[in-house]
Amino acid sequence: MNHPTDSTDQSGALKNILLTKITLNKGTEDELECYAYKTDPVKNVIFILLVLLTGGLLLLLLYWKPELECYLRRGRCPLYKAKFILVEDHVGEYSTTTVQTGLSEHQQGNYSGHSVVDNDENRFLISNNDITLRYFDFHNVRYIWDKNQHVYCRLGDLSTNVKCAELHDQYNGLTSLQQAEQLDIHGPNVIDIKVKSYWRLFIEEVLNPFYIFQIASIILWAIDEYYYYAGCIFFISLVSISISLYETRKQSVTLRDMVSTVVDKISVCRGDNEYEEIPSSQLVPGDVIVIPVHGCVLTCDAVLIAGTCIVNESMLTGESVPVTKTSLTHQDDLEIYSPQNHKRHTLFAGTHIIQTRYYGHAKVKAVVVRTGYNTAKGELVRAILFPKPLGFKFYQDAMRFILFLAVVASCGMVYSLVMLIRDGVSTGQIVLRVLDIITIVIPPALPAAMTVGTVYAQSRLKKKGIFCISPPRINFCGRINAFCFDKTGTLTEDGLDMWGVVPAFSSSFYSPERNVHEMSMGPTLICMATCHSLTIIDGELTGDPLDLIMFNSINWILEEPGEDTSKYDTIMPTIVKPCHRNHFSDEVVGIIRQFTFSSSMQRMSVVTRSMSNNYMEVYCKGAPEIVASLCKPSTVPENFQHILHKYTVQGFRVIALAYKTLEPRINWHQVQRVSRDKIEKELIFLGLMVLQNQLKPQTTSVIKTLKKADIRPVMVTGDMIQTAISVARNCNMVGQRDEVVIVKAVRPSKDTGAYIEWVNAELVAPEETFDPDSSDSYQPISLGEVDSKIHLAITGESFSVITHHFPHLLPKICTKGTIFARMAPDQKYQLVETLQKLDYIVGMCGDGANDCEVNIVII
Repeated sequence: MNHPTDSTDQSGALKNILLTKITLNKGTEDELECYAYKTDPVKNVIFILLVLLTGGLLLLLLYWKPELECYLRRGRCPLYKAKFILVEDHVGEYSTTTVQTGLSEHQQGNYSGHSVVDNDENRFLISNNDITLRYFDFHNVRYIWDKNQHVYCRLGDLSTNVKCAELHDQYNGLTSLQQAEQLDIHGPNVIDIKVKSYWRLFIEEVLNPFYIFQIASIILWAIDEYYYYAGCIFFISLVSISISLYETRKQSVTLRDMVSTVVDKISVCRGDNEYEEIPSSQLVPGDVIVIPVHGCVLTCDAVLIAGTCIVNESMLTGESVPVTKTSLTHQDDLEIYSPQNHKRHTLFAGTHIIQTRYYGHAKVKAVVVRTGYNTAKGELVRAILFPKPLGFKFYQDAMRFILFLAVVASCGMVYSLVMLIRDGVSTGQIVLRVLDIITIVIPPALPAAMTVGTVYAQSRLKKKGIFCISPPRINFCGRINAFCFDKTGTLTEDGLDMWGVVPAFSSSFYSPERNVHEMSMGPTLICMATCHSLTIIDGELTGDPLDLIMFNSINWILEEPGEDTSKYDTIMPTIVKPCHRNHFSDEVVGIIRQFTFSSSMQRMSVVTRSMSNNYMEVYCKGAPEIVASLCKPSTVPENFQHILHKYTVQGFRVIALAYKTLEPRINWHQVQRVSRDKIEKELIFLGLMVLQNQLKPQTTSVIKTLKKADIRPVMVTGDMIQTAISVARNCNMVGQRDEVVIVKAVRPSKDTGAYIEWVNAELVAPEETFDPDSSDSYQPISLGEVDSKIHLAITGESFSVITHHFPHLLPKICTKGTIFARMAPDQKYQLVETLQKLDYIVGMCGDGANDCEVNIVII
């Protein structure tokens, strides 16, 4: 994309020339106010004189208030002349950064490929004549000067405002010159945490206002001949500071070693069938890398454009189950690429690629979209290095208390001054006695006492394998008064037990099949055999625990490409078959395409073909209400809600199954291009798969301990609301005699506006559980009736309706809500944010990718 040249953009650029201030990342948590400054010789001379006159105390003030240095030493100027940038973040904290300039040694005018500057409206290129780079770095993010618009913009990459078609067009990668140009702009692809020296840590700790006051007090006591007391306080403070610095630096080194990038050689494309091995630290957005067959640890974010990878993402998400990543399809060409929306095609930095899969002799290729601190791993590290300000009420109250004591001390100082002057005491004694009053009213030993307590807590955490590089957050965590738990894998066991299958045929449910391995050959059995994301790693079947339980319960075999299956059609890389059958029996089924599970869609599906058929079939499994909505209404039993309620109210986990056949004229290539929406519709309902999920042995005792400590436990799960209520009662999160009220919020329709129903969970008829139109038998409950013995339960859908149509009720619902079911990852984050705004100190305990977005971490 070229620079904009229309008159509107030109006039906007002219206005920007004189700007001395700019807002970056507007509307986000990273919003910054940037002020331009340059060196002012006159102010600098005056500043030096002021430092001398104050005996250096002015430097201490500037350390506490960095914005004052710009006011006293530098002058405002237009952005294009700036040598320094004063940055104010979204919470009002200031810091100063230096503008870097330099010549790009590789800008030869031959590159017209990727844009490097990203803003809300346009993405610009470094033009052929822009050989001078001008930028500043803040919190490991680079902001580059755009000469065309005369503004600083966040350095762009290929993860924003890029169509998927552009990524496919990049198949042959960059030339060596293009790569060198981009390396000058983006910098090396490394995540390097600089560990502060002991001396710097010591200076930062000692320059804390509390410690400055303590040093002044010790000097005062020494002058007043309080040698023993002064010596004790000095010794205690020195020991506590030393221990704190040692622990902090040691854990910083541990963090650096954990996240440091190992620089390996990696093969990159340099044109048609030309490859070059370069250090991974030299990768830039736009490079096309070849994923090694034996796997590797990725050092950048990249999108697959050829082949398939099996990836362990536990470093980022906590999920130990390997994930299958497929290449970006051409059906997405018109979409704007997003690492989040296209994560099933995206390989993230820090993840371990276990295996690669490809057709024929083709290489597995991926386009680098983000490097360094811009990667998903880099963002995680930045969140640790630059955490949000605590905003801890304890510290706010402490400062108010200190201020109050200072007022009291001032009164005492004035009184003492008057009395001592009246009694004719010498000037030296008057000064000592007056200043001594401050040390009496405001205890100088307070910082040492707090440091000792923090260090002790830090050592206890270390014994539990918990590292903390920001000790003040220990006090913060000690004030937690609400704790949110995921259900599956956190409160309950990771594993599931197969209870049985409730088959459906001709719009009716039949008796449950408890021995699923004895089920006759048919769509239900094939659905359980194929609708999963299992794979074989080192000879073992690996995948999601639910998929493993389902597949193992039917005694089938999964085979992937190898010498023994090379004569089988290569367009079906995975086949399944009954373990007691012949390899080439009619019951062999090939999995042609997979639509992976999505927590937002709450389902997954596959396209298969049996050896005996000349047509393909679609199999789907997922949340019962979602799958039922994708089926032909005539195939869903009338008592669907009743049967579903029967199992979920007992705490069973229920998965719905469905399928359909595709027309024989649809071939393999068409299936690879067809969209998911066209595949997952007009399905035939097959029945319900019922699984048991037991509580972990320690769950009930942990919930009891939390409640005893007045820490409110909250369940936030993606499972069904009846299942969640049952588990909440079993673990005593909800007392056996407590009432549970289901909050049902219904979206507005043509005839009625949005409305809310408050229904006692014990009084809800099974057939009406999820039917908002059938509300005659509901017994509404007023919000005012909700007391401590009543717990609110709400689904993600109702939570969304209340957020948009009844925002005034959201605080009350979040305060009284104990069970939040069918919650999407972004809704979990929204819930925690809402609780925090209500002055809750919130912790979150989850076990995987659906919970990591909540971003509640002890650091």
